[in-house]
Amino acid sequence: MLKKIQQFLLFISLSIIVLSCGTSKLKTHDFPNVMDTSSKPISYQDKKIYAIGTSFFADNMFDAARLNAFEKVNDSTLQVTILPENEPINESPHYAFRIWSKKGVNIRLQLHYPTSAHRYWPKISSDGKNWMPIDSANFKLINDNKGAELTLKLNKEKLWIAAQEIHNSTDAKEWAVSVANHQNVRYSVVGKSKLNRDLIGLDVYEGDPKGKEMIVILSRQHPPEVTGYLAMQVFVKEILGDSRLGKDFMKKYRILIFPMLNPDGVDLGHWRHNSGGIDLNRDWAYYRQDEVKTIVNYIVDTANKYRNKVVLGLDFHSTQEDLYYTFPDDVHSSIYPFKDYWLGAIDAAIPDYSPDDKSYAVGDPISKGWFYLQFNAESVTYEIGDETPRAFIELKAQIAAREMMKLLILK
Repeated sequence: MLKKIQQFLLFISLSIIVLSCGTSKLKTHDFPNVMDTSSKPISYQDKKIYAIGTSFFADNMFDAARLNAFEKVNDSTLQVTILPENEPINESPHYAFRIWSKKGVNIRLQLHYPTSAHRYWPKISSDGKNWMPIDSANFKLINDNKGAELTLKLNKEKLWIAAQEIHNSTDAKEWAVSVANHQNVRYSVVGKSKLNRDLIGLDVYEGDPKGKEMIVILSRQHPPEVTGYLAMQVFVKEILGDSRLGKDFMKKYRILIFPMLNPDGVDLGHWRHNSGGIDLNRDWAYYRQDEVKTIVNYIVDTANKYRNKVVLGLDFHSTQEDLYYTFPDDVHSSIYPFKDYWLGAIDAAIPDYSPDDKSYAVGDPISKGWFYLQFNAESVTYEIGDETPRAFIELKAQIAAREMMKLLILK
């Protein structure tokens, strides 16, 4: 207990010291693990309606779709082929398409990934807005878990099938505009992607932003990682809620929010990369991709202009299970040991749940390391499982936001 009290006093004293620290110009960083993020060619899918005779149809004629071929295996089995934008690539094959038939019929539909293995449990929808996971009785893995097979009832109404719920760049913009109805939120287009899509920013503060400490929130560097995006939305909503905690927090802090860093990749239905064929979360050293270059310049320029000390960066992602990527104890940010108290508070607030803290040193050129090297800021990669129940995503994000605000208000 004495050690914890000493750590917390150190936390407070360091925070006071940091108020007098200025900001600095944007720097490049030589991370231990060097990665080439120069643009590479990508393969664009053909956008069209696929037909098998006059009986079966499928299409990818919407943003965030992914479908590369549609074929008949036998009289009762159809197959869709899903290919990545380029390779090498993380094995997270994103798929999204619509399928229908001229008359009501039951079929088996195989998901075929020639270069990868299945990852995402299929979601189905009748309108592209309301989604539900396919019933386990109608789903199985095939080909040594490399592919999957769905049992479906088709008719003339289009059935949407996707790896995750569709949230494309238009949806992100609509969400951001709705959030900007809050009196303390300013919406702006901070720049453009490689293919000229808007990079959206939300600037959150009350009163004069000058001198406030800053928190930065990122999401959707990787297109299919929708569960992290959902958590980010709830997290932001909780901060902006009409609670005394939120109001007190808003008086003290400024928050920059970038809800979709990779709108090209999202709308093109990519597995991982942007339209430059690069994993954006490996480009935080030399900023060779337009999206990362725009965001880092905006953060640094804003912090310098208003003398905002960046103290925390949160990057929302998805993986196979819920976890937090943090720094080890020998990496001391300006608000160390914030993450220990934060994860401990989340642990205490949620019965039968303990946060999975995966700490590792600054190695790869990712956003987490960049926040530390650029600002000496604490940074956490907030990972949500692909199939984490949506109600639990919401609960945990609400609690995580509350406990963050409680701790930072103490500074």
